[in-house]
Amino acid sequence: MIWLWLSAAFMVTTAGVHSVLGYRRMIVPLLHGEAGPLADPRTRRIIRFAWHATSVLMLISAAAVAWPGTPNNLLIVIGAGWLAAGFFDAAYTKGRHIAWPALSGAGIFALIGALV
Repeated sequence: MIWLWLSAAFMVTTAGVHSVLGYRRMIVPLLHGEAGPLADPRTRRIIRFAWHATSVLMLISAAAVAWPGTPNNLLIVIGAGWLAAGFFDAAYTKGRHIAWPALSGAGIFALIGALV
């Protein structure tokens, strides 16, 4: 059970950093440009919404992993998804994006929790 709580903690931390730090360092500067599609206020709202919706989905994953009685098959799917996202992030950014260890760790801990 400790593995699942560790996984959920990684997920919650990742969601918080994504929502706050990622928004400040990536989305705000992006939205300062008002050329092309970013000139449309609706597009700007959608980008903000999608950014934070991703964080909410991370929190839902954390709740599912920590929830007592979650089926092992669901834990495996969630863990594999997070681990795949971490590996893809590491490969795609050549290890320069700060999230890949947290994504991978959350996935590994969920998988261990499901399989032990």
